Order: sequence, then C-alpha cells, then structure tokens
Amino acid sequence: MNIALKANYFRAPIGCMSRRILARNVRNVIRRESHVVSYRNPPPPHSKATRMGATIVGGAMWWWVIWHFWHEPDHVTGEFDYPNPLKWSNCELGIPKGGV
Repeated sequence: MNIALKANYFRAPIGCMSRRILARNVRNVIRRESHVVSYRNPPPPHSKATRMGATIVGGAMWWWVIWHFWHEPDHVTGEFDYPNPLKWSNCELGIPKGGV
C-alpha cells in the first residue's frame, strides 16, 4: 500500500494536534515576552547597561568621525585646490562669442 494513503488516514488527528501545539507555542512566545510589544503602552525603559553601552558606542562613533575629519579632511573636501573662477575663459563658462 502507498505510504501517502496511509498518511492520509492520520491526517485529521495530526492536523488538529499540530494546530493545538502551534497555538500553545504562540501563547508561550507571547507570554515569554521575548520582544517588546508596545501597541498602546509605552515600552519599558531601557536598562542602565543598555543606556551606558549606547552612549559609549555613540561616543566612539563621533570620536572616529571627528578624528578623521581633523586628520584626513581631503576625504570630504577633495584632494585638489578649488580653481579660481576669475581665470576661466568665456568658452569654459559656456558664454557665446560676441557677448549677450
């Protein structure tokens, strides 16, 4: 006999049982509060360790940014001197010959 036909015999009880197990698991996840759900209530305040860690990581990030702005400004401003626009010709500026 085909194994699929044998499995079909147990389909209803297994499906019902798996729904009960799934419902129980969902209730356990919700009861466990594995993550913050704040639909209409404000979330609980962060712990002191989380606040300190966030402050330290943020401070390190800003130190890194300011340090590199100070020591390697060419990454932001470019490596070359800005050209003097007074030295540009009318052709380079797109002004036709003969004036306006």
